[in-house]
Amino acid sequence: MLQSRQVKHQKRETPKVATDYDEVRSDVKESQDNSLEALQSANAPDARSVVRELDEADALDDGMVPGGEFVAEELVVQVIPQAQDEFTCYSCFLVRHRSQIAREKNGHFYCVECEG
Repeated sequence: MLQSRQVKHQKRETPKVATDYDEVRSDVKESQDNSLEALQSANAPDARSVVRELDEADALDDGMVPGGEFVAEELVVQVIPQAQDEFTCYSCFLVRHRSQIAREKNGHFYCVECEG
């Protein structure tokens, strides 16, 4: 009988603790900390230099070229009036040939692509 108690006692296992799968593993946490340290130690530009670069870019958008010269260039476009066999689609506002009219509603024409 003593043997049976020992056998029963040996078969008992300690109860298992539930695993928290949401908890960050130690090796992952260490890797994340290393990544954060690497980002913080990187030579990132400070806010003033970024603002200065943006201001310089805005100045270039105002008609100035990098050398500081003003560009006074005029765009010349020849406008051709709509022909008799063309219409302007009321949806996409493209000028198309009359053969591409899909429907007319309230005096407005719609092309095949917009109605398709």
